[in-house]
Amino acid sequence: MEIGTIGAGDFAQAFAKRALKAGHKVKLSNSRGPESLRGIVNRLGAGAMAATKEEAAACEMVLLAVPWDNVPETLASLPKWKNQILIDGTNPFHGEAGNFAPADVGNLSTSQFVVALAPGARVVKALNTMIVPNLEADPIVNGARRVAFISADDHGAKKRVETLLESFGYSVIDLGNLRDGGLIQQAGGPLAGRNLLEQGERHK
Repeated sequence: MEIGTIGAGDFAQAFAKRALKAGHKVKLSNSRGPESLRGIVNRLGAGAMAATKEEAAACEMVLLAVPWDNVPETLASLPKWKNQILIDGTNPFHGEAGNFAPADVGNLSTSQFVVALAPGARVVKALNTMIVPNLEADPIVNGARRVAFISADDHGAKKRVETLLESFGYSVIDLGNLRDGGLIQQAGGPLAGRNLLEQGERHK
């Protein structure tokens, strides 16, 4: 599968490494254009491509990986969504690392806010609970699988992302819809930043 990233910082690059290792192709994009990404895609290796935001957003699955302050402007600059799955990996923080302040999104989860900004996209909340070093690390630790959480209102999209994350090697836990599950996952929720492992295989 070909996956796009909107944003190409440390988080998006860590995601790309996992996706490439699982056999997917990744189109990375940022606000500065493909030429600025040549070094990054060369380091990531085969299967990684530098793309425009529009090209990345046209993939059937897209990771949103930009700072919270940039989310409205970034989504407003993209073409109309046509049922692509948009993985929301953002957290509601103003500012930059080392100088973060919680953002007020009112009575919504951040993913509900993203849904309002990206009509036509099938939004799934995922991966935002993981810090970059854990996303980069092997999903299997001493025989236990690292846990990834997902939430969505679109069941079909959620199953697709679950399958993707299982292909990475994660044990995936479904937290329900974007509101309830999203609030549990996002910054300030009980699962934000937690590094949980599941011992053994779950029976389905």
